[in-house]
Amino acid sequence: MKALEILKKYWNHDSFRTPQNEIIESVLKGNDTFALLPTGGGKSICFQVPAMIKPGICLVISPLVALMRDQVANLQKRDIKAIALTGGISSEETIDLLDNCQFGNYKFLYLSPERLQSDWVLERIKNLPLNLIAIDEAHCISQWGHDFRPAYLKIAKLKEHFPKIPFLALTASATERVQKDICQQLKLQNPQLFKKSFARENIAYMVLETEDKLYRIEQILSKNPEPSIIYVRNRKSCHDIAAQLNSLGFKAIFYHGGMTSKEKEKNMQLWLSEEFPVMIATNAFGMGIDKPNVKTVIHYQLPENLENYYQEAGRAGRNSKKAFAVMLVAPSDLQATKKQFLDILPDKPFLKEVYIKLNNYFRIGYGEGINETFSLNLNHFCQQYKFPVLKTYNVLQFLDNQSIISLSKEFSEKITIHFLISSKEILRYLSLNPSDENVVTTILRNYPGVYDLETPINTNLIAKKSGTSEENVVSILKRMHEKEICTFHSQNNDSSITFNEIREDELTINRISKYLEQQNEIKVNQFEAVQNYIADKEKCKSSLLLEYFDETEIKDCGICSTCLQKKKTLKKPTELAQDILSLLKKSALTSREIENELKISSEETIFALRLLLENHKVTINSKNQYSCI
Repeated sequence: MKALEILKKYWNHDSFRTPQNEIIESVLKGNDTFALLPTGGGKSICFQVPAMIKPGICLVISPLVALMRDQVANLQKRDIKAIALTGGISSEETIDLLDNCQFGNYKFLYLSPERLQSDWVLERIKNLPLNLIAIDEAHCISQWGHDFRPAYLKIAKLKEHFPKIPFLALTASATERVQKDICQQLKLQNPQLFKKSFARENIAYMVLETEDKLYRIEQILSKNPEPSIIYVRNRKSCHDIAAQLNSLGFKAIFYHGGMTSKEKEKNMQLWLSEEFPVMIATNAFGMGIDKPNVKTVIHYQLPENLENYYQEAGRAGRNSKKAFAVMLVAPSDLQATKKQFLDILPDKPFLKEVYIKLNNYFRIGYGEGINETFSLNLNHFCQQYKFPVLKTYNVLQFLDNQSIISLSKEFSEKITIHFLISSKEILRYLSLNPSDENVVTTILRNYPGVYDLETPINTNLIAKKSGTSEENVVSILKRMHEKEICTFHSQNNDSSITFNEIREDELTINRISKYLEQQNEIKVNQFEAVQNYIADKEKCKSSLLLEYFDETEIKDCGICSTCLQKKKTLKKPTELAQDILSLLKKSALTSREIENELKISSEETIFALRLLLENHKVTINSKNQYSCI
């Protein structure tokens, strides 16, 4: 079958986006290929379509577990056989899955780069009939990229074993320097380069300075009621802003890393169906999301870097209709964000201290710990050693990127129970509560030790085996706990940690600390670029983004906040002051009411009011209303 026939048959699209078809043709000719496709450019189609045409299996290397699962699920929905080797899968299960790939007619094998560090996994992959090796998020191989992961450096080994199999490197954001580095590190042979411009001509990039962000959001959403995403920095902001917007009559839902997968899925569907068109989210939201009619993406706080900002803002306007990417900036934001991002960058001594204490916390001896997994409550760990939480989390993320540990950020709930009454009394309880029988007997069959001690249980497994819901299982156990039939303890863990190497303290830290220093320098430079993007009142915002990504053919967009300000005929402050005085002669008004009446910016309003106050033309009362003297 031809590429377009595959696209129609499995994806129900009639045409490719530029330059998808050219990339696919290059791969089908057996060329090593590099593709820089900004967010929304359809990277996955570039390897999925040629892999379906050629006999054999496509190996997809990606660092994003959520994205791997999402893509595998989407392929399986289309009756395409795909497997993902994610963390937490035992060696025995991994062997079975790789055997399935070899003999089960699978078309896609997704795995993380860390998996390639296991020689036996590499040996198994060598026996697979590969037709293509796709490297997603390829910027992770470059030390100059914004998310360097040393495990990516191992990918070049595959070139030795599969010299005739094409490599396809894909990324959504990479500067010129990073692009060259990707090609060198992956040892691509005469790679065909395809780049799509970062220009999104339908997106109006807006930087709005305001002291009242909620009021600005209310204005924006009232004017543009279509689906929107509001990015915030933490879980508390998700809940708070969603509650505030709902109280104002908007239908808002939230999404963050502290929710269970069921809660995430439920809220995602409510947003996708537009029952709740406003999504308040941390950056945990958005990977693999392709909702075409998102009208507005608002950043409530400043982003850490322009790479992330561009990707998140780019979730707006994928239907090619006009959309808005709004960054809200309060006077104190730059200082607060600098404190949040730069003041919490860990140095080598702190990295070493956290690593040693982490091993001590889980009682791992020197030379031990490899492949051991533990649940971690980050707050509890930080309290025990009096570590600052955010700085410690940065260390854990760094250790994860360096493959020293694998950090699962998925919410988990550990439930333990202990039956306090005899088996005879349990039978009596069940005779009086027959609706609880299936759940209780399932527990007794699977966990015979519950009479003896506190026993961790899998409520999902119990629910499946007893033919009920997980919520019902928990409800029954809580009821039994209240009646003192059993104990019930539930402990939330932020994440789980797997140690990928033996504990070596100094040796480990000395080996990776140079990358920490380099990463810190990159983060400082990235934040300076965000500062420049906000501070520059002369250059088109779209042009500033394109320049950052080394594009040279640049023209003003005409629709961003800077371009619109240039087009606007500004009144002189003295003229504005006269207009304000005319308004105030009718009634006392707040600065916001003046702004709305005269349709001028808050900056213009404040400047003119200051002028009037200094010249004793107006006065302000206890309700913050201005009136003529």
